[in-house]
Amino acid sequence: MKKITIAFLLSLFVAAAFAQDLSYYLPRNVQYNKSIPTPASIVGHEVGEWHVTHDRLVQYVKAVDQASDRMILKPLGLTNEGRQQLALIITSSENQQRLEQIRQQHLALTNPDQSSSLNTNEMPVVVWMGYSIHGNESSGANAALLATYYLAAAQGPEIDALLKNTVIILDPSFNPDGLNRFANWVNMHKSFTPVSDPNAREFNEVWPGGRFNHYWFDLNRDWLPAQHKESRNRLSLYHDWKPNILTDHHEMGSNSTFFFQPGVPSRVNPNTPAKNQELTAAIGNYHAQFLDSIGSLYFTKEGYDDFYYGKGSTYPDINGAVGILFEQASSRGHLQETENGLLSFPFTIRNQFTTTLSTLAAAKGLRKQMLDYQRSFFKDVIKEAEAYPVKAFVFGDAQDKAKTQIFVEMLLRHQIEIYPVKTEINAEGKIFKPGSSFLIPTAQKQFKIIKTVFEKTFNYKDSLFYDVTAWTMPLAFGLPYAEIKTNISTNSQKLNQPVELSAAVIGSSNPYAYAIKWNEYYSPKVLYKLQERGIKTKVASKQFKMMIAGKEEFFDYGTIIVPLSIQSMDAQTVAGMVNEAILHNGVDAYALATGFSSDGIDLGSNSFVHLKKPSVMMFGGNGTSATDVGEIWHMMDTRFNIPVSIVDVDRFGAINADRYNVIIMASGTYNNLNKNAQDKLKEWISGGGTLIATEDATKWLSSNGFTKVLFKSGDDKRDTTLQLPYFLRSDETRAKDMTGSLFEAKVDLTHPLGFGYNNPSVTIFKSNTLFMDKNNGAYDSPVMYTDQPLQSGYLYRGYKNAVKNTAAVNVDNLGRGRIISMVDNLNFRAFWLGTSKMFMNAVCFGPLIR
Repeated sequence: MKKITIAFLLSLFVAAAFAQDLSYYLPRNVQYNKSIPTPASIVGHEVGEWHVTHDRLVQYVKAVDQASDRMILKPLGLTNEGRQQLALIITSSENQQRLEQIRQQHLALTNPDQSSSLNTNEMPVVVWMGYSIHGNESSGANAALLATYYLAAAQGPEIDALLKNTVIILDPSFNPDGLNRFANWVNMHKSFTPVSDPNAREFNEVWPGGRFNHYWFDLNRDWLPAQHKESRNRLSLYHDWKPNILTDHHEMGSNSTFFFQPGVPSRVNPNTPAKNQELTAAIGNYHAQFLDSIGSLYFTKEGYDDFYYGKGSTYPDINGAVGILFEQASSRGHLQETENGLLSFPFTIRNQFTTTLSTLAAAKGLRKQMLDYQRSFFKDVIKEAEAYPVKAFVFGDAQDKAKTQIFVEMLLRHQIEIYPVKTEINAEGKIFKPGSSFLIPTAQKQFKIIKTVFEKTFNYKDSLFYDVTAWTMPLAFGLPYAEIKTNISTNSQKLNQPVELSAAVIGSSNPYAYAIKWNEYYSPKVLYKLQERGIKTKVASKQFKMMIAGKEEFFDYGTIIVPLSIQSMDAQTVAGMVNEAILHNGVDAYALATGFSSDGIDLGSNSFVHLKKPSVMMFGGNGTSATDVGEIWHMMDTRFNIPVSIVDVDRFGAINADRYNVIIMASGTYNNLNKNAQDKLKEWISGGGTLIATEDATKWLSSNGFTKVLFKSGDDKRDTTLQLPYFLRSDETRAKDMTGSLFEAKVDLTHPLGFGYNNPSVTIFKSNTLFMDKNNGAYDSPVMYTDQPLQSGYLYRGYKNAVKNTAAVNVDNLGRGRIISMVDNLNFRAFWLGTSKMFMNAVCFGPLIR
């Protein structure tokens, strides 16, 4: 009888884990407005019974918006998959009547010229509640259902006081596409008889998983680069309001508990004011109190840090606000066995909702402190900027308009004041000319962002990092820039929007051929568009000069020519296609009147090599890094409009590889590429194919006999007599990680991989401990790290000798084909434009490499 009772009680517990009514989550002794729809009445299930899909989440917030006078629905935009990004702006009905006045007054708090006269005793605090930027960390987005209901329906003096003194921006899903992908996965594998075995399919998503957005990017690393739609949409509203607190609700490993900030004190970015950390700790006291009240375990001040400003919990810290990271142990499905017992999905949601309430309580209790801090932050920023030795940064590339424009666009998203250069500036031995250069004075309220965008860092309090250690943006973009340490006049109107790219056909009205220089970022896009339309193209493997309108024009390695005599269409049709291809891409075309050069090779020379249109396949699926694959896919698809066929590794043996002339192996283990598939790949390369490999894939190719590449080990000579306390063991191991630093390499400008570069110095992002020896061939290592390569970031002492003078890129010939081994990620997070050109050179010019 006792056994039956225990089994019965267990079954009740398990059933409850799947379906909890609102009383499990909501504060007690609160009355709720019955005219506000409950989540179950709209989405069709209790909160936590199923994982809410994004369409139902949107359906619910729209229904509540219609029913409540406390809310205004704010559309932000659409994701790549066409899902709505939206936010609810929540405050009292009285505040809603003067919402724009409140917003303008709040923005004035961030303006040192206006803020002194503001009375913060009477101002509402602004709180942004953000959920599930990683789509498979979905307890946050499901908690957003509860937050929406509570803030619309709760009644009584406590909620009235909260809404009177607070404007809440509720973003129910930072990552709609990823959330929907994950919800579909776990819901389709849910059993009605609960399965809690961690080995079950429900808890183990297929590649690429729901963490990422459509292009398999981690959006929580994109707040600063802002290269994705979701980030751009979000930043627009962020700077419309400049919140005082922003919460970022995440999940972590199932065997953990719950984390809230502050994180590790020694890993706070030095650009973050000490007062920010004091307020973070003060807010943390509220989280502790609320979690204690429901008996939940938690930890703080370990594991996570506040260093990289590209994350949701750190970006606010450089904008006069406090960012708060929450990490909840993940059920990954509906009910999972863990070291702490059965972990149910409703339990994870309750913790996320509870810390939503604790954040709001903190905002209300610390309201004046938060507002006063925001005012003082921006006043102190101006003082700090005035004391900063650099008075302005100047940047711009006269030979690459598009890359300059993309950089300007990024800066404007952060409300940085930028001015076009009106008179030539000579700084640090570089010349910046009007029409292609821009000036950023440091004495402005976004100084902290400017500083983190441009600065190099070498000294750190700690050697452990949760993310990258450096991100100097002009180096990442490969843009010339300089510091100006004397006061300089802007002498122009500041930019309100990016300068639109323009292009023109220059030269003869009766052309013999067209020439397109390769220095512009979008040159590969123009080339592919011409090839796709059936235009025959050649590339210059040597330099030449031509007379155009009485002026001698220089054409460098990599110049594309379109001779009219070899085309299958008439000159007028070709002219129309050339004009269409260059339009809006910033790539000029030169109409050449003759094939006779004034210097260098003539147009009939064999040094002009016929080009084939790239037909590209990329390995994906199990055994590959989803983010690395996604970065390449995103670049080729959205930047250059070149189609890429992504083929799962284990399907390669069954496909016709001959339809491709380029195959890409992004970083991965490739253990599921069997012997027959390997032989097939070698045969394809030998037949003339170009194989491009990055990071770990280069090591796999070497280990499996595809290349002769050798790797060096890091110089980790330790004092064997040293006795360290055991608790430091894991920290010492982690200190050897290469989480991400910047290194200088030299590129051979005459090599096809160097076409389009004007400066042999390039900055490469390195986040691995692979150190590749130079190949034996004299021409097989066209990109080499320098003798003193570190440009910014943390480098473990044992790797200082290991990285210098090693190869960043090696080339191995196999039959009539070639393997291009790129030991690092040249396309990092969609903003490393300075080396993505090199990657595209491999795609476009691989067959030239012998």
